[in-house]
Amino acid sequence: MNDCRLLIGCFLMALSMSSCKQEQAVQWVCTTEHATWQVQEWRPVSASTAEAVEVQILPEKTAQEMEGFGACFNELGWTSLSLLSESDRNDILSELFEPGKGANFTVCRMPVAANDFSRNWYSYNETPNDFEMKDFSIANDEETLIPFIHSAQRFNPTLKIWASPWCPPSWMKHNRHYACRPSAAVNDLPGDPATNLEGSDMFITEENYFRAYAHYFKLFVEAYRQRGISVYAVAPQNEFNSCQVFPSCTWTARSLAQFIGDYLGPEMKKVGVEILFGTIERADETLTDTVLMHPQAGKYIRSAGFQWAGKDAIAGIHKRYPHLTLYQTEQECGNGRNSWAGAKYAWNLMNHYISNGTGIYDYWNISLLQGGISRWGWAQNSLVTVNSADKTYTYTFEYYVMKHYSHFVAKGAKRLETSGYGDLLAFMNPDKSIVVTAGNLTPEKRSLKIRIGDKTITPVLAPESFNTFVIQP
Repeated sequence: MNDCRLLIGCFLMALSMSSCKQEQAVQWVCTTEHATWQVQEWRPVSASTAEAVEVQILPEKTAQEMEGFGACFNELGWTSLSLLSESDRNDILSELFEPGKGANFTVCRMPVAANDFSRNWYSYNETPNDFEMKDFSIANDEETLIPFIHSAQRFNPTLKIWASPWCPPSWMKHNRHYACRPSAAVNDLPGDPATNLEGSDMFITEENYFRAYAHYFKLFVEAYRQRGISVYAVAPQNEFNSCQVFPSCTWTARSLAQFIGDYLGPEMKKVGVEILFGTIERADETLTDTVLMHPQAGKYIRSAGFQWAGKDAIAGIHKRYPHLTLYQTEQECGNGRNSWAGAKYAWNLMNHYISNGTGIYDYWNISLLQGGISRWGWAQNSLVTVNSADKTYTYTFEYYVMKHYSHFVAKGAKRLETSGYGDLLAFMNPDKSIVVTAGNLTPEKRSLKIRIGDKTITPVLAPESFNTFVIQP
């Protein structure tokens, strides 16, 4: 018998011998390395106001509103899923996107043309100096991203999509290439090895380029709408401080502010699309301040997205801009091993982002072949791994980490203040149910007393376990 079932069984036996004044059911789901997603129901015990507790949840003290969870539609996600039978592929998409079934994903990301998990280099217009965008085309996406998103929409027609480029058309950059810097890993990139170009503009910051690029975004939005996919928000650049061997482009915050305020913002307003500032992968809060405080750009920005080292900027940004919706835009991607250690890191990462004001949390790769190798040789984790030899698939540990939150925390839930135990978050759903996520990443069992109003629940958490409790009103 696995750890979760043993501990839950002992707990149920103890409760069966006690008197219970409260009749609301509590659902408990536990995941360990050896047993994922073990479900049991039990009854809470009434609490005396004088009883000592380790954890107190305060339903009257609310923090940010949760808007949803999701992941990114990447080309290699679709090519890996396409190796499976139609039945298996639909089972996965149903589990990820169908409301009330599995992960309940509601807010997802997509690239604007090539990124590091594309099949190859590409943009929507590689005709040099085509400032009128006469040769704009999303034909490449008809093979991958569009069928991927359509397949998800069949299970969740209200799925929200936001988008960001990793790189503009190569002729809009000073080096005339999709990548930012050469490397031995990129044998088709000419030129001498570049120094670190962070803090510089690789985009050609001239009016005709700015104007054409803003029009490029508008054409992208309109082309996808024609195919039944509505993009509700765009970010101007993925990781604008990172000079990479795959599609990438460095910008200064000042140039991004100019682009957003004078060009991208007005163009997106015409088509009713929001501006998400980011994605921000540095802890330097002044990068965000520069754009939000810009007199023109600040008018268009409704949200900001952070990833990687950007996690160390969100607390300060949330404090100074409490009404700004914060995104975790790309969960750190691991090493392709999809290990239990990686899942524990992901659990802590989710707790960090959400406890510091994040309202939308997006994982990175939905599906990859085993090993998770990109076109540019980078091994990364995913929610699903596909075995290309026998055409089978596996949900990874990090999938269950996401599901411990996304399955239970509904759109419109409010995070609640808590005290007494660091590895715990609480939320109140619109239906007044309370969701508590609690981890025990130590090698020993951990007993908790959790007080919520006039109820106390006293679980014993299994060693190295993720847990979610749902307390009905």
